[in-house]
Amino acid sequence: MATFEPGHLHIERHALTKDDYGYNLHIEYAVSQDPKEGEGMLFKMHGTVGDKALKEEFFLPKDQAFDFARHATRIAQKYGMPKEASIGSIHKEYDAMFEDVRAQLHVKSGDPVKPEHLDRI
Repeated sequence: MATFEPGHLHIERHALTKDDYGYNLHIEYAVSQDPKEGEGMLFKMHGTVGDKALKEEFFLPKDQAFDFARHATRIAQKYGMPKEASIGSIHKEYDAMFEDVRAQLHVKSGDPVKPEHLDRI
């Protein structure tokens, strides 16, 4: 199950068996300024993966903000989400969040990427 509203994505998956995995994650985000990187998006994750509480945040500069699913997935995997799982697998809600991030940061197709950010991809 997933729900999206601008600035907030909630995804939840219930374990179907004792060997399965479940999670209940919220990702809240807003435009933010970083003294070093400039304008970007601050993402705040909280919830649970299995029985482990998760609360972390990360900042992505404007030209990297669309890579949020990879960063959020890696954080969830640190708390026990299997390596084959991905936050981006919920396509409808992920696409809506992607477009919202794009709109909030006023990004258009073809906007440049800072060369120093290319080694992070």
